[in-house]
Amino acid sequence: MGGVIVLLIVMVVIATAVFAPLGYFIYKYTSKNTKPFGETEVHGDSPSLVNDLAETAIHYVKTKLAKK
Repeated sequence: MGGVIVLLIVMVVIATAVFAPLGYFIYKYTSKNTKPFGETEVHGDSPSLVNDLAETAIHYVKTKLAKK
């Protein structure tokens, strides 16, 4: 009988450790006006060197293909 109680305690400890991040996320989601990470910027709105280079490369390829 003692082994069953120890097993139950170990399972509760493991379940607590596993579901703690989910509980934290739910807590944060409900605490800040339904925004879990506060004010975040929508992807794609900020200027980026990589985006500029990609757009330049795409424009270059399009002009080369249009000339053929």
